[in-house]
Amino acid sequence: MKICICGGGNLGHVTAGFLAAQPSLEVSLLTRCPERWSRRLTVATPQGENLYGTLKTITDNAETAATGADMLLLCLPGFAIREELRRIAPFVPAHAPVGSVISSTGFFFQAADVLSPAQPVFGFQRVPFIARTVQYGHSARLMGYKPSLRISVERLDDKENFRQLIEQLFQTPTVLLGSHYEASLTNSNPLLHPARLYTLWKDWHPGIFYPRQGLFYEEWTEEAAELYIQMDHELQLLLQALPVTPGCIPSVLDYYESGDAVSLAAKLRSIKAFQGILSPMVQTPQGYVPDVQSRYFTEDFPYGLAILQHLCHEHHIHAPYINKVHGWGNGVLKAE
Repeated sequence: MKICICGGGNLGHVTAGFLAAQPSLEVSLLTRCPERWSRRLTVATPQGENLYGTLKTITDNAETAATGADMLLLCLPGFAIREELRRIAPFVPAHAPVGSVISSTGFFFQAADVLSPAQPVFGFQRVPFIARTVQYGHSARLMGYKPSLRISVERLDDKENFRQLIEQLFQTPTVLLGSHYEASLTNSNPLLHPARLYTLWKDWHPGIFYPRQGLFYEEWTEEAAELYIQMDHELQLLLQALPVTPGCIPSVLDYYESGDAVSLAAKLRSIKAFQGILSPMVQTPQGYVPDVQSRYFTEDFPYGLAILQHLCHEHHIHAPYINKVHGWGNGVLKAE
C-alpha cells in the first residue's frame, strides 16, 4: 500500500516514521524542505524502543508525491491545509482517500471547497500521537499513544473496511463516527489551549514582560480548568443542535475522568506526556512575552475556536465564554 504523508512537522515526522516502519507499507513524504530529510527515520517510543522507517520518496513536488498513492494523509496546521489541498488536487487518484491527522481546524469544510465532490475524505477527531521532533528530518519522539482513535469518513461505500484499515495502520482500536461534525468539532486543542492562554495573559499588552517562561500544563490553574469547563459546556449545547450522535464528544470532565475544576487541573498537571512543555513565549532583553506566532495562537484561534464560534452564532447558541476568549485571541493577533 502506498501512503503519502503531507507535512514535515512534529506529527509528520512521527506518522511517517511509524507507518514506514511497517514492511507492508510504502511511505512517501511531501514537504517543502526535502533537502533536510534523510530517507531513514528513527522514532523513539514511550517504551524506550526505536522504530526505524525508510521513506520511499521525499519531495516538494505535489505531482510526484500524489500520483499513484492509495492514501494521502495531511499532517499540517490549519492555515496550511487549503493550499496543500489545492496543490495535490489535480494529481490525487480518484480512489485514494485524502485525510487529515486532525480535523478540528476545518479540514472537512476546506476539502469540500477544494477537492472533487466524489473524492473520498477522512479525518481524525484527535491526533493519534503526541509527537515531538528531535532532529529535523532524521528523528522524532512518540511521546504518547491514544487508547482509541475516532475517525469520520465520507464518500466511501465500505466505511467499515476503511475503519479496520486505519485500526491496523495505527495499531490502535478505532471507532467510526457518524458525521464529519463529530470529527471537526472537538473540546481538545481549540478549547484546551485558548482557555489556558486566556487565563495566562488576558491582561497582557505590548510593553508587559514576564520574568520566566512557565510550564503550560504542569502549572495549569483551577481558573484555566474552570474556563475550559464553561467553554466545553457551550460546545455541548451546540452539539445538541447538530446532526450528530448523542455523546459523540465526551465532556472534558468525562474525558479526563474529573469531577470539577480542581480535579481537572490536577489531572492536566499530572499527564506524563505533557510534562516539560513550556508556555509559548519568546525571550526579549526585557523579559518574556507571549509568542503570538506559535500555533497555539495562529491555529487554535482563527482555525479551531473560530469554527465553534461561527457555528454557535449560526445555530443561535448562547456562548459568552467562547465569544470572550475568541475575541481576546483575535485582538492579540491583530495587535501583533
